[in-house]
Formats: sequence, C-alpha cells, structure tokens
Amino acid sequence: MRVQTKPLTDITQQATHILCKEIGVVNTIRFINQFTTGYGDYTKEREKWLQDLSLEDIVSEIKQTRKQ
Repeated sequence: MRVQTKPLTDITQQATHILCKEIGVVNTIRFINQFTTGYGDYTKEREKWLQDLSLEDIVSEIKQTRKQ
C-alpha cells in the first residue's frame, strides 16, 4: 500500500483553517503560540529591568496596582 503524503505547508494551512473554524481565530493563535520559541535572554533582561528596585518597591507597586 502506498500512501500519498502532502507537503507540510499544505497540512499546516489545512490544520490552521480547521482550528480557526472550530475554536476561532484568537484561540487558534493562542494554541499555535505555545509551540513557537521566544528570543532574547530573559534573565539578563529581568536583571536590567529590576536593577534599581528593591523587593519592597516591587511589593508596593503590586499592591498599588491591585487597588486600582
């Protein structure tokens, strides 16, 4: 028995169409995004963002945000 295989681009397009139809565009995008890799170095970026903040500053900011 010989199986005819489709090109991966055709399968991806068909699967995306089916997902959009069944779960909607937004949820399809959310689903697909879980399989994509990010970029950058989160640890270095986080250190840069938080370098001038103390733990107390961060906690205070969280509490202020929750009050709003």
